[in-house]
Amino acid sequence: MKYSKEDFIQSISSAYTGKNSIYLGSAIYQQELCPEAQVSIPLKTLNRHGLIAGATGTGKTVSLQLMAESLCKSGVPVLLMDLKGDLAGLSQTGDLKSRAAERNQSLGLTFEPKKNSVEFLSLTHKGGVPLRATVSEFGPVLFSKILDLNDTQSGVVAMLFKYADDKGLLLLDLDDFKQLLQHSLQEGKKELQQAYGNISATSISTILRKVVELESQGASVFFGEKSFEVSDLLMKDEAGNGQCGIISLADIQDKPKLFSTFMLCLLAEIYATFPEAGDLEKPKLCLFIDEAHLLFKNASDALLEQIESIVKLIRSKGVGLFFVTQNPTDIPDAVLSQLGLKVQHALRAFTEKDRKAIKKAAENFPITNYYDTAEVLTSLGIGEALVTALNEKGIPTPLVSVRLKAPESRIGSISVAEMEAMLKQSKLLPKYKEVINRESAYEILSKKIQTKSELEEPEIERKKEKEAPSLIESVSSNPLMKQIGRTVARELTRGLLGVLGFKSNSRSKRGLF
Repeated sequence: MKYSKEDFIQSISSAYTGKNSIYLGSAIYQQELCPEAQVSIPLKTLNRHGLIAGATGTGKTVSLQLMAESLCKSGVPVLLMDLKGDLAGLSQTGDLKSRAAERNQSLGLTFEPKKNSVEFLSLTHKGGVPLRATVSEFGPVLFSKILDLNDTQSGVVAMLFKYADDKGLLLLDLDDFKQLLQHSLQEGKKELQQAYGNISATSISTILRKVVELESQGASVFFGEKSFEVSDLLMKDEAGNGQCGIISLADIQDKPKLFSTFMLCLLAEIYATFPEAGDLEKPKLCLFIDEAHLLFKNASDALLEQIESIVKLIRSKGVGLFFVTQNPTDIPDAVLSQLGLKVQHALRAFTEKDRKAIKKAAENFPITNYYDTAEVLTSLGIGEALVTALNEKGIPTPLVSVRLKAPESRIGSISVAEMEAMLKQSKLLPKYKEVINRESAYEILSKKIQTKSELEEPEIERKKEKEAPSLIESVSSNPLMKQIGRTVARELTRGLLGVLGFKSNSRSKRGLF
């Protein structure tokens, strides 16, 4: 059965319309742009998560920027993970003479340069509001998963957390936890055994090594106070536009452990803090995770299981998650199946492995009467993508090839001077820039060790004095000193006898020669 262009336009227009939605672009039919067939995504379904995928240079980052900008204009705050440093342009107005302006004009749109309300955040405390969390906020279960501990070691961690709670020991940073580990093997060993049972020194050593490994990836700056409050991600500007939070992660690309630690903590804190929201007209918050493969790369099974659980549950809090990566296969199937929106840019078939990946990617899309999905995936141009979403009733929309609208903010990075100007305007930096170092487990346990040492020192000195021999005893017990003493005594005796008028036989004998 043949389908006409009119059938196509009618099908797409009826499936992708809605009052409260964000416009992505216009449909393409047989390589011909159809401006009247507009593709818009209902805000109501954007808490069902999404995927933006495609080969390098096909326009993934610009699509991310377009969606983030559109959400902010709709009053939805967004949080972006910027691993390449090219999302900062959201804070600056676009250029009327840019290719972005030409793109929008080709879609029959007027290009109106705008900027967004942006807060720059940082894990390494460079170039943004510092993000921190305490060890206690992670809790024993999550902390054990991050360290990739087995059940026995996780039980030890849980016991140590319980001991810290019982004794009023705050676990704020990694120094606190390491000091607690040392305490469990030394001064506190007997007390812990009596209250909770035996502790394996091998388990403690393994846990300590895992903590040191986490430290080697820069986690020391992340753990501490003042903890970042996730409610600050929900800010809006005076006009009611959503705030755009951009987390600069360019300096931790080679530290996947730190990245996954932060993401898991953030998602867990949002899930624990945000109230149940039900079905909202638009999300409370949308998170975009660029280079999402880093989140899952080398992650343990326990960590993956935790991420999958949060992805499934966090929707009920009114939060949408969007994963940005090169290939859909970078995302675990359990997570991929939860993603209602898919924006698939071109894939390249350079090898047999690439062709198999494209075939598999094509099978993840709805069956369509208008496209050969696998063929279209390799022929899409820059800024074009295959799109499918959920309508307001939660039904998947028809697969459509789309020429995407360009964002009206600047595409690309910003200068150092522009970044410094943005930081001076930050509303959050004054709140979080100061490092707070309260008395916690490290200080308390260190004081106990010092006090014990000071109390034991006089006793040790007394024992030394008691056990130390007198000078006479030392001299008399030394063989050399004994020989010298006998010689001195003999000579003194001879001298005394001489004074009294006695002569020794030995002197008389010596005088006969």
